[in-house]
Amino acid sequence: MKIAILGGTGDIGEGLALRLAADTSHRIAIGSREAEKAENKAEEYTTELESRGLDAAVTGGENAAVAAEARIVVLAVPPYHVGDTVEAVAEALDDGDVLVSPATGMKRDEEGFHYHKPGAGSVTAIVADAAPEGVDVVGAFHNLAAARLANLDADLGVDTLVIGDDEDAKRTVSDVAEGIEGLRALDAGGIANAPEIEGLTPLLINVASSNDGLDDLGVRFQ
Repeated sequence: MKIAILGGTGDIGEGLALRLAADTSHRIAIGSREAEKAENKAEEYTTELESRGLDAAVTGGENAAVAAEARIVVLAVPPYHVGDTVEAVAEALDDGDVLVSPATGMKRDEEGFHYHKPGAGSVTAIVADAAPEGVDVVGAFHNLAAARLANLDADLGVDTLVIGDDEDAKRTVSDVAEGIEGLRALDAGGIANAPEIEGLTPLLINVASSNDGLDDLGVRFQ
């Protein structure tokens, strides 16, 4: 299956691209508003994979171009860009495609990071509101430490909570997530539950920043 990661030049995009290319047989393409930027990053990721003896390649291109060829499109962009990004690629999406949102809104003050709940209720809900008819939306990969994800030498051993209103789409994304070694996908219900899941991210950042040795903190439910 072809998976496009829009914003694949950023931290979470890099980690997902490397892990999916290394651990699964899916074809991975990263997108950017500038095709050349995505192509250059894709070359870097491919070089990293090849240096580890992995027969895997990552391709790159402009957001709409890579989205047009993909079954799953991951929106690895800042939360304030998700709506605009969906609108920019809407015509490239087909019925049955799945948009995946890992973004969470945050603000920071002297006490630390806090969840910044958007007016729609969650970032995942913003994506759902902007998605074309026939395109399903799933929230996943919210609470993963980007550096740990991108370090292929690091064992993950963490969970990702998956939310969505279409059970088939949610199952498809869960299967993709569990293709990453050490990552377990747990069903957390519908998009209405997104605020609780997105709100975990600033909590994890605050705990990690306040405790030595927890820079790459993740969550495992037992």
